Amino acid sequence: MSLIVSVRGKSIIVEELLITISFGEDVFMDTKENILIADDEPRMIKLVSDFLKKDGYNVFVAENGRQALDIFADQHIDLVILDVMMPEYDGWAVCREIRKTSHVPIIMLTARSEESDELFGFELGADEYITKPFSPKILVARAQALLRRVTERKDPNITLGGLEIDVNGRSVTVDGVSLDLSMKEFELLLYMVNNKGTALNRDRILDAVWDYNYFGDARTVDTHIKKLRHKLGDKGSFIKTIRGLGYKFEVKL
Repeated sequence: MSLIVSVRGKSIIVEELLITISFGEDVFMDTKENILIADDEPRMIKLVSDFLKKDGYNVFVAENGRQALDIFADQHIDLVILDVMMPEYDGWAVCREIRKTSHVPIIMLTARSEESDELFGFELGADEYITKPFSPKILVARAQALLRRVTERKDPNITLGGLEIDVNGRSVTVDGVSLDLSMKEFELLLYMVNNKGTALNRDRILDAVWDYNYFGDARTVDTHIKKLRHKLGDKGSFIKTIRGLGYKFEVKL
């Protein structure tokens, strides 16, 4: 059954709930986020893709690191899921290349569970690190949490003692010099600034910045704090260590 409808003086045909405009104008646009999955295991790609598509996401697939970088360069990607062990650039190399130009959320997948691998991934700029085997539902939940933080942030811009945070632009400058922060470093800094003057224990920081579903070690917080202090330069002194508890953001001018 067809129905002719007038839109701004132009006739369109509605058929089976799909709308097509003869002069090429889209009435409905898919605004769901684009997710890139890079893994050399077809079974894993299908499993993860099916769950993400079921949730309404647009999925791009790469079977190796080179394909992943090509797709990332050609498409607008909102989140990247990388397997560590891949041919033609492993996940580490792909993560490193992406971080040169983008703060897009990155989730690393690996069959290796060594703590050193996890810490290395965070140092490269990964936002989440999931060890195989894992529940696809947990992966989707973590992807949703990362995307939610990017799209729903409503904090105003912040200026404190030469430190400027552009929340919507997700950028940080110190005395006018732009800093290269990973997404997690940015969120950690913003969380501490929004709670300035408050002593925060590591578990509380993990819950707030890594979400309640994160099963990481509290040392993850220490690793990110160390990197953040280094990147902030002399402003790194704003992050105080509270012995036996955690950290506090405090500006004394």
